Amino acid sequence: MLSDYLIRTEPYYRPVGDEVSLFAAACAARLPMILKGPTGCGKTRFLEHMAWRLRRPLVTIACHEDMSAPDLVGRWLLDAGGTVWHDGPLTRAVRFGAICYLDEVVEARPDTLVAIHPLTDARRMLPLERSGEVVPAHPDFLLVVSYNPGYQALQKDLKESTKQRFGALAFTYPEPSAEAEIVAHEAGVDEGCATRLVRVGAASRALVAEGLAEGASTRMLIHAGRLIAGGIGFAPACALAVATPLSDDPALRDALAAAIAAQVP
Repeated sequence: MLSDYLIRTEPYYRPVGDEVSLFAAACAARLPMILKGPTGCGKTRFLEHMAWRLRRPLVTIACHEDMSAPDLVGRWLLDAGGTVWHDGPLTRAVRFGAICYLDEVVEARPDTLVAIHPLTDARRMLPLERSGEVVPAHPDFLLVVSYNPGYQALQKDLKESTKQRFGALAFTYPEPSAEAEIVAHEAGVDEGCATRLVRVGAASRALVAEGLAEGASTRMLIHAGRLIAGGIGFAPACALAVATPLSDDPALRDALAAAIAAQVP
C-alpha cells in the first residue's frame, strides 16, 4: 500500500553529531519527534536519510494555514459506486506503518493539530470522527514534525501541551568545514569554491544582527554552487541564489554584495 513512499536509494546526509543514533533510538521507542532548526539546514534531508536507513515508508505533508483535519485524516467522496471513505495521508501512515512527516507543522490551523494528539501518547490511535472508526497505530508508525523556532517565535508556536508529547532534535547550520563538504558534494563544485560559498553564508548570517530576517541557508549555498558548476560566475550565482532572495533592503543588499565580492577568486 505504501510501497510508493519507500526511499530506495540512499539520500546523502553528513551527520554533525549523534543525531542518527538518537533518532533511531526514538524510533525504536515509538517516541514522536520534533525536528527544530532554521530553514534549509538539513532537517528534511536528515529524515529522508533516516527513513531509508530504517527501511520505513515516508509520507510527507507540507502544512499550510488552509489545511483542515479532513486533509490529514480523510473524507467521504462520491465515486461510481456511491459515497466512499478515502483515507488521508496521515491515516494511511497510521494504518500501514509509515513515518508521517508534518513539515512546518505550526503553519497548520490549531484545530487541525488536535487530530494528532491521540497518536502522541499511550493511546497511539487515530479517531476518525466522520467515519466512526478508530484506527490503532501500526507498530512501525512514527510521527515526526518540523518547524523553525527562530522564525515562528514572531508568528506562532506549538502549544506547550503539544510540545511535551514529543522528543526533539535541534538542528543548526554545520560548522564551516562540514558545511563546505556538504556544499561541494551536493553542488558538484570543488572544495575551494565550496569554502568561499560557506564564507558568504557566514557573512549573511552575521547580518541578522543588522536587521536581515534570516541568513543564507545551506540549501541556498548549494543552489549557488550548482549555478557555478553550470558555468555561471561566482558573483552572479551568489547574487541570484543568495543576496537577491534574502533582502530587498538596499543597505543589506549592499552588505551582501560586499561579502560576495570579498570571496570572488
